[in-house]
Amino acid sequence: MARFDPHSWCDSDQPETESLDLELRVDFDSHTLAGEVKLQLRASSLSAHGGPLDLDTRELAIVSIDSTAGKKLPYSLEPLDPILGARLRIDLPAGVDGVRIRYRTSERASALGWLEPAQTASGQHPYLFSQCQAIHARSIVPLQDTPRRRVTFAARLDVPAELRSLMAARFVARQPGSAGRAIDHWQMPEPIPPYLLALAVGDVASRELSPRVRVWAEPAQLEAAAREFEAVESMIEAAERLFGSYDWERFDLLVMPPSFPYGGMENPRLTFLTPSLIAGDRSLVNVVAHELAHSWTGNLVSNATAEHFWLNEGFTVYAERRILEALEGRDVAELHAAVGRQALERALQRLAAQPQLTRLRTQLGGVDPDHAFSLIPYEKGYLLLRALEESEGRERWDAFLRQYMRRFRFCSITTEELTELIEAELPGALERVNARAYLHGEGLPPGAPAARSQRLAQLRALPPALPDAASGLTLSPLEWPLYLDHMPRPTSQETCAALDQRFQLSASHNTEILSAWLQLALESEYAPALPRAEAFLGEVGRMKYLRPLYRALARRPHTRERARALFARHRPGYHPIACHVIEQVLREAEAEVAGTP
Repeated sequence: MARFDPHSWCDSDQPETESLDLELRVDFDSHTLAGEVKLQLRASSLSAHGGPLDLDTRELAIVSIDSTAGKKLPYSLEPLDPILGARLRIDLPAGVDGVRIRYRTSERASALGWLEPAQTASGQHPYLFSQCQAIHARSIVPLQDTPRRRVTFAARLDVPAELRSLMAARFVARQPGSAGRAIDHWQMPEPIPPYLLALAVGDVASRELSPRVRVWAEPAQLEAAAREFEAVESMIEAAERLFGSYDWERFDLLVMPPSFPYGGMENPRLTFLTPSLIAGDRSLVNVVAHELAHSWTGNLVSNATAEHFWLNEGFTVYAERRILEALEGRDVAELHAAVGRQALERALQRLAAQPQLTRLRTQLGGVDPDHAFSLIPYEKGYLLLRALEESEGRERWDAFLRQYMRRFRFCSITTEELTELIEAELPGALERVNARAYLHGEGLPPGAPAARSQRLAQLRALPPALPDAASGLTLSPLEWPLYLDHMPRPTSQETCAALDQRFQLSASHNTEILSAWLQLALESEYAPALPRAEAFLGEVGRMKYLRPLYRALARRPHTRERARALFARHRPGYHPIACHVIEQVLREAEAEVAGTP
């Protein structure tokens, strides 16, 4: 018997789950889900003699466990592991090919964000949403919570009738429930990794953008969201020309409440998006291109475990920039690559004391994948794939990419499975780019590809000081973060004041510009920007912005206590995953200042 995923109790010698059948009641009063799940086991994986079945759970209350034929089954729930949760072991008699588990979630379920009406745009109704990546599905369903075990599912959600449930699945029907409630039926026919299970319940409305694209949002946000994302169909068409047909039937979008902790989440058929993307000028829709690219790189072909996370994100950043290049030209794609390279260098600096986390092929036994999360697999992975493209030539590399996606379609794979395919199809390619240095080496290999374009060269030629009004006003929304990141740390108080006065950076509606400016201001101890930073931390829940701003506050003596006070104030509006990460950021920053390990 062997565990193949360090973040799951799942055992490689035990039966494999083939499908889930969920029936859950959403209770906004208790902040819990209650009901049952039926796990159908793959016939080919069953033992003739029966045996144990180990499932992942986190703070679930187990009511009863039966076979699908109705026979009570013995089980044990082990003590809680702080990373993995509690192992649920079920003793399967010979001939049992499925189990039914009645249970309820904890009000502290790490996958679930419960919002009070005051935390929504309308202020009239509560809201619920899930975020299961990386290992949080186990807090809402007892299951084999590893990407290696892909499953199909059916679901019935019992919700207040005045609200709408949404799932990353095909909608089947709504039927009346009891006492002012309704039951929504959903089905996911394609096998997915458990981290892609996703649901939301709230007061939402929709607008059709194309025959296969619909945007959902709270009614007050719907018009702005529809305008911002109206060109998504052209993104899908560009992606299909590059990577082959879109295999998920629909690409719907749900604009989340501000507490959503990520820029986007690639849940198939229903991508979740942060409202911070609605800038009014479509300048941040590259995030949509990223989530769309996941339809091929991540959802169609997934990482087998979190130790191979770069297979999802490195491939997706590469695919995202190929889509942007097809739609907006090489210059724009190279600007995005330059932004990514600067973010990668900051991540490498932040992880200097944990260099093992700067490898692409990681070893994460005993490490919480949320703690290991960084931009390394995204940007360092992108650079490896770009190096392969430049070495082999785009035509040959593109042919390999299409073959890769056909070969591993609806599979979850390891780095080793990828490299075996590359060696078979592109002999010597890995050695030519020194792939081992990317996969197993720390930091960034010498000679890694660099972004190159005429516009980028012009931007880098600007002096790292206050630009004149004319040059500053010609910077695009994408170029401003590049410019601000290039400013010295600290920048003088006079330059900070002139920047903000001349270009109104604190008033920017583009969250990328605003976040880059506030980071510069806080790291330069520019006090007039502090009120805007404090307000911004209460307006967003996206960890990309929260992490560096809380870190900047916590690393400076006169704002350290303010960082703690701000977190206490805004914590109720953050998702549990974000709260967990911010706590870590504050601890690390304070330990760094104190000089303790």
